[in-house]
Amino acid sequence: MTPSASTSAPSAPNTIRPRDDDDGVINLSEYFDILLDRKWLVASVTAVALGFGVAYALLATPIYQSNLLIQVEDSAPDAKNFLGDTANLFEVKTPATGEIQIIRSRMVMGGAVEATQLYVNARPRYIPFIGEWLSRRSKELSNPGFLGIGGYVSGTEAIDIAKFGVPPTLEDQQPFTITAQAGDQYVLSHPSLPESLTGTAGKMLSQQVPGGAITLMVSRIDGKPGAEFLVSRASSLTTTESLQRSVQLSEQGKQSNVISVVLEGSDRGRLRRTLNEIGAQYVRQNVERKAAEAEKTIGFLDQQLPEFKRQLEDSEDMYARFRNKNGTVAFDEEAKAVLGMSVQLQTKLLETQQQRRELLARFTETNPKVRMVDGQIAAINHEINGLETRVSAMPAIQRDALRLERDVRVNGELYKSLLNSSLQLRLVKEGKIGNVRLLDTAIEPKSAVKPQKPLIVALSLVLGLLAGVALAILRTKLSSGIRNPQEIEDRLGLNVYSVVPLALEQETILEHIAGGAKGVQLLAVTSPESLAIESLRNLRVSLQLTLMESGNNRVLITGATPGVGKSFVSGNFAVIMAQAGKRVLLIDADLRKGHLQKAFGLPRKGGLADVLAGDMSSEQAIHGQVIPNLDVLTTGNYPFNPANMMLSSKLGELLNDFSERYDLVVIDSPPVLVAADAAAVAAHAGAVLLVARDNLTQLGELNESVKRLAHAGQQVNGVVFNGMDLSRRHYGSYGYKYGGYRYTEYKYKEA
Repeated sequence: MTPSASTSAPSAPNTIRPRDDDDGVINLSEYFDILLDRKWLVASVTAVALGFGVAYALLATPIYQSNLLIQVEDSAPDAKNFLGDTANLFEVKTPATGEIQIIRSRMVMGGAVEATQLYVNARPRYIPFIGEWLSRRSKELSNPGFLGIGGYVSGTEAIDIAKFGVPPTLEDQQPFTITAQAGDQYVLSHPSLPESLTGTAGKMLSQQVPGGAITLMVSRIDGKPGAEFLVSRASSLTTTESLQRSVQLSEQGKQSNVISVVLEGSDRGRLRRTLNEIGAQYVRQNVERKAAEAEKTIGFLDQQLPEFKRQLEDSEDMYARFRNKNGTVAFDEEAKAVLGMSVQLQTKLLETQQQRRELLARFTETNPKVRMVDGQIAAINHEINGLETRVSAMPAIQRDALRLERDVRVNGELYKSLLNSSLQLRLVKEGKIGNVRLLDTAIEPKSAVKPQKPLIVALSLVLGLLAGVALAILRTKLSSGIRNPQEIEDRLGLNVYSVVPLALEQETILEHIAGGAKGVQLLAVTSPESLAIESLRNLRVSLQLTLMESGNNRVLITGATPGVGKSFVSGNFAVIMAQAGKRVLLIDADLRKGHLQKAFGLPRKGGLADVLAGDMSSEQAIHGQVIPNLDVLTTGNYPFNPANMMLSSKLGELLNDFSERYDLVVIDSPPVLVAADAAAVAAHAGAVLLVARDNLTQLGELNESVKRLAHAGQQVNGVVFNGMDLSRRHYGSYGYKYGGYRYTEYKYKEA
């Protein structure tokens, strides 16, 4: 930056010129630097997420998993008869998918709910968050109470409910509270009860209440007096539907007919009992269905057996009378063959007709299966008709004997088959045997399946890291403050005279001032080798030509808003100029909140406001030789109307007098955007500098400040970019297009 650059600055840039860069280009190194700059933010978010993950993994209730295996068997036929395999008549056999739906039905699940009283949920009232975790590690009963609130426990408290019934209006509502008392007694309370009920463990408690009766049977209660237990009663339908949603049913392998029933829960004992009851309910309904089918068929056979027995007896009587009349008829080989074939065909015809009746119970006559059986019946009848033709050609006596013997054999075979089937069906009905069996019953699991602690911790670490990275990038991108001085020159056309690095030593100085330290507490005095002071020395060079071409030797230093460090720049710049041999006067013209006197250890009273008010002369108000070559004029008493004082002609006369007496007059004024004082003082200054703060000052604020000063007839000569964090790697996209800033200490060392 050359001194002449200040003369080329525009007098009043009214608009912010758009930046010309490649917004669509993603610069990975930019994001890498953002993460390095905000590494502590990323680390903090990651640590918080990891902490929550670890806490959840440790405190979450363990979830266990158990299962049972059910096999749907295919029965192999033992013998064939006209009814087919007897067992297959009442074998309720469906694909595994159908059996899965049966297991999931309310018939099975509801039965399991009723048998295990799954609708009753009883548990101790644990201390919030950590009570259950403590109870899993405790070996004795705890003393009830937490933070002065009674009832909470964290030990081995337990309760067993044998029976619990409530009116429908109290189902699926907030839980009842059971409070343990001395001598196995307890107190049952609920907001809907007009008064608490007292009962004893092992005895039935029954009480009429509005809407019905409450019945409670507590079989066991372990807890010190005052320990509370929460007992809720859900409706059977709600519990059944919840169980239907929770249970996992699947076929093990392809077409294996082995069904796996899986259930998860926190109570291992209840989990085992529920699963085993589901298996028992399913097997029971299968056996009952099979027995019902057998009983139905037995009823049919009981009606048919007398009729078939009568037909057999009639055919035997007719055959006996024929033999008594004609004697024994010897069949030749052809007749014997025809007789055997005829018996076989008649028996086969009866079997096929029975099969057709079974199919018609499930299908219509147009079904392909029914039509196929009809074709078989027609083929058998055709063969029987062929045999009848052959029989008709035989001698009359032999023909009649053959037909009578055929009827006896067919009716006898039919009656014997029906009788055997009836006996088999009665055995099936009484045997309580179905076509399903339990391969594996449920057992209490030893280890929990949830939470998966390593996975949760790893996932929380990853999610925390991603959230931290996203938050760091988002905060950086949403930050509206200027991060690179190049933005000021590129967007506003203002010259940046100096970039002042962030001075960590300033924090110590401010602490000393707040503690009431005496003497000069300025960085240029306490740490003259600081990088920030060295950068302000560059400002001295940049202002030389500007002051030579201006009408006076007065420099106004202000900012757009409070907190940008204008007083820091004014005080240290004045000291630097004094140390360079210039006779300097530093004026604190911020008559609203000026505090430069604190840095010099001076009183505020008796300053500029008093001089402008005519209460004292400038010689009396100026503190001479605060440091060699530097005089200071403080604010004085804060006036009621500081703006009117700054607009008075006396201020101009006073500043003209100061210009004659000093080589340089440095004026610290209020911020431009919060008071009109700065514009009034700027009219008397030879050079105006705006102080911008890294990551705080916005481009719009600088632009508006320039316009307001331009309206007062004064141009801004340059900008001092203050507080730039040199430990930060990311300076915004400008830092990558135009280059970032790096400072290195360069100290003199003796040889």
